[in-house]
Amino acid sequence: MNDSTGNKGLKGGRALAPALELRGISRTYRQGGKELVVFRELDFTLPVGSITALVGPSGAGKSSLLHIAGLLEKPTEGEVVIAGVACGGLDDITRTRIRRLGIGFVYQFHHLLPEFTAEENVIIPQLITGKPRKAARERAHMLLEKLGLKERLGHLPSELSGGEQQRVAIARALANQPMLLLADEPTGNLDPDTAARVHEMLLDLIRAEGLAALIATHNMELAALLHRVVHLRHGKLVEDAPGVALP
Repeated sequence: MNDSTGNKGLKGGRALAPALELRGISRTYRQGGKELVVFRELDFTLPVGSITALVGPSGAGKSSLLHIAGLLEKPTEGEVVIAGVACGGLDDITRTRIRRLGIGFVYQFHHLLPEFTAEENVIIPQLITGKPRKAARERAHMLLEKLGLKERLGHLPSELSGGEQQRVAIARALANQPMLLLADEPTGNLDPDTAARVHEMLLDLIRAEGLAALIATHNMELAALLHRVVHLRHGKLVEDAPGVALP
């Protein structure tokens, strides 16, 4: 892989281009000989430092849109641009490198490695990118401590509560210092009180890290706290009035 392509805009070029651009994105499937349109010709821009809620009914295509934005799927048509890098024509190795260096993912279920501790779950993604173990451990400790897990570093996922598991998943998503965070119902499995605490910690870390974030959620209280709210309706993106301005 050409390193200049994989790294362009992901670290040093954050201020030069939006974190994410979707240009004319369409996603269709063939089902029973018919074309099923999930969405067609979507355009969307996520500036650096912006935190946007993606809302819409179940089945509207929010997860598919996040997978396309995160280079996990390819659109039927259109272009995904990450920090100024057009990704449609890139090979799989380069796409994977961009995901590892520039994008963090948080899902509704934590997907932690069950045989590894909280600390190890946050260290491993960093080692995969070649980061020295000492630096990876320091980064893991910093993130987990900010998320209130200083006393839980050596615990396995099965020894953690649901809220603690999701906080470890957040730390793992931020381990490689991405410039873009994509979250798909990140507190959907938690009770309301725990979800509110995790929301607060997540937003604090996003602001502290200077990330752009696109968060799919059914939680309108969370959505109202973000810079923008966009609705995925009938295959189109519709933007609400701006939410509460975050500090």
